[in-house]
Amino acid sequence: MATSSLTFDESALPVSAPEELAGPPEPALGPVARQERINSLDVLRGFSLMGILIMNITDFAYSYTNYLVPLSMLTPVFSGPNAKPNTVAWMLRWVLAEGKMRAMFSMLFGAGAVLLTDRAEKRGGGDRVADIFLRRNIWLVVLGMLHGFLIWNGDILFWYGMTGLVFLYPMRKLKSKTLMKTAGWLLLVWVLFAGVGRSVGAYFTEKQGKDAIAKVHAGKTLTEKERGNIVSKVSADKQWTRLRVDTEKDIADHKSYGKALGADAKDALQSEQAIQFAFLDVLIFMLLGMALYKNGFLTAQQPTKVYVLTAVIGYAISLPLGAAGAIMAWKSGFEIVKSTIWLFGPYDICRVSGALANAAVILLIVRAGVLRGVTKAIANVGQMALTNYLATSVICRFLFVWGPTHWYGYMTYFKVYYVMAGVWAFNLVFSAIWLRYFQFGPVEWVWRSLTYWHRQPMKLRPAAAETVAA
Repeated sequence: MATSSLTFDESALPVSAPEELAGPPEPALGPVARQERINSLDVLRGFSLMGILIMNITDFAYSYTNYLVPLSMLTPVFSGPNAKPNTVAWMLRWVLAEGKMRAMFSMLFGAGAVLLTDRAEKRGGGDRVADIFLRRNIWLVVLGMLHGFLIWNGDILFWYGMTGLVFLYPMRKLKSKTLMKTAGWLLLVWVLFAGVGRSVGAYFTEKQGKDAIAKVHAGKTLTEKERGNIVSKVSADKQWTRLRVDTEKDIADHKSYGKALGADAKDALQSEQAIQFAFLDVLIFMLLGMALYKNGFLTAQQPTKVYVLTAVIGYAISLPLGAAGAIMAWKSGFEIVKSTIWLFGPYDICRVSGALANAAVILLIVRAGVLRGVTKAIANVGQMALTNYLATSVICRFLFVWGPTHWYGYMTYFKVYYVMAGVWAFNLVFSAIWLRYFQFGPVEWVWRSLTYWHRQPMKLRPAAAETVAA
């Protein structure tokens, strides 16, 4: 009797709650579908990602000491049989691309933060949007740490993830004008700190060091401060132009994966620690990107005259300033004080004006519908930006450090741009082939699955694949 009664009671229970008590089902949140992607953003992202390699290739090939100005090479860059092509390559890189591509990439990261949260909120995501945004950036921080310590110490993902965690979510609701003004004021602070401050610091470090050295030659006793001035000058000189013995040691320390891992660990840690005072380098452009997404600039919705004026004014500022700085530094023989003033004084003004001008020209091309084959190929790279960024690091580290070629420190300066062109070709071809069969790049798929805490569908459905092919 007891068993029969128990069986009856269980069957009497409702299988699910009544509809009036259950409430509406939670909306399904997930990554943006292929057909929902904004083409202009993908094109800009692909262009800026490929453009970043114009700068990073020198870090892969020679280390950060030769990243900005290659003065610590085994074979001189600005003299000797290859002086002309080397000098032209360096000047074009400095004037057209230095800092501008990374600035644009940061702008697109900011735009992506608004795009992600807006779409999720419009789909009724509610409080889950914050959870998704948090996980997205936490996993980006983890990827950045793995990339920085295990592959290449020039990682930027850690900085992006940390800046996104701290600033972007609480600022996503600000109006476009407010974001623009905030970015402008922060840019002014950063120019004074990083541009003017660096120039003034270089001047006084050099002057005070020389004065103390002159006092030594005169047989006078130095104070503790004057001894420190000499140490500061020697340290600055070594960072600007490394001794040949240090260059040879650096090359020896990068003979294999294991050696490079140990040699670069300290630099990777210092880079991540530097975010505590250098986060403005990326935050300014992220806020600017959020503003430009909100007002329709990055989605090609502004009138044509806006893009034309942006390009004209941007290039009128960035090109003459950048060219004058590069030429004056070169004419000085890259003397440390003059070079610092001419190259880094106007650096961030050139960055923001050049990045906006580049973006305006690309958006004009997208709006006009010309060069569709080119823009489509670049958009593929942008759609797989994270995969291509990490793949580029692996390829370049293998060619220059880990693999049998071991070109690190030896390749003629202008020839590294042949390697860059080869990596670009890989990015374009690989992205086009992959996206014919899959919805996301492989690393994007992992990142999205971790972000939404649910395994995302990877393969394209047959109908979607036919649409992509068409």
